[in-house]
Amino acid sequence: MLREIRPAIVLLLVLTAITGLAYPLAMTAIAGALFPAQAQGSMIEKDGKVIGSALIGQEFKDDKYFHGRPSATLAPDPNDSTKTVAAPYNAANSGGSNLGPTSKALADRLKEDVDKLKTENPNAQVPVDLVTTSASGLDPDISPEAAEFQVPRVAKARNMPQDAVKQIVAANVQGRLLGLMGEPRVNVLALNLALDRAAAK
Repeated sequence: MLREIRPAIVLLLVLTAITGLAYPLAMTAIAGALFPAQAQGSMIEKDGKVIGSALIGQEFKDDKYFHGRPSATLAPDPNDSTKTVAAPYNAANSGGSNLGPTSKALADRLKEDVDKLKTENPNAQVPVDLVTTSASGLDPDISPEAAEFQVPRVAKARNMPQDAVKQIVAANVQGRLLGLMGEPRVNVLALNLALDRAAAK
């Protein structure tokens, strides 16, 4: 019986070593050599200090910054471990709210967000991605329309001409991948950093 089992055990160990150790280590080494920034998490630095990732959104509340999509991610309540609290862009708990189209809580939240946004730019239609969460809750990008919608608020808060802010937005629009896949988008963190650099000049 041991004679029949031995080849299976040897094959299991060999395949485990190849697919569980050698292959992942080789792919990690190749990725690190060919795409070092992406392999390290697409980190964004400012003054030599990592301030975020191009792949994970951040919450910006100040009027002088562009705001990203709402995030429905949660974290354990520090006061009661049986409950959760809102923790926007919590990468440890990626996920949407799971509220459906018939949810009163979702409808109330959407109405409140739309009404608030209409006060800052009453002449424009509110882009849908400024009031809806993404499936992951971590989306770092907004549509160019969502960025342009926020231009009047940001320009006023920074005492900058709207045209100058619009130029910064236009310079930070990323097109479709290979001209075919995805939609044009603006990375909110990169846009806000570009805005800070322009304001410093």
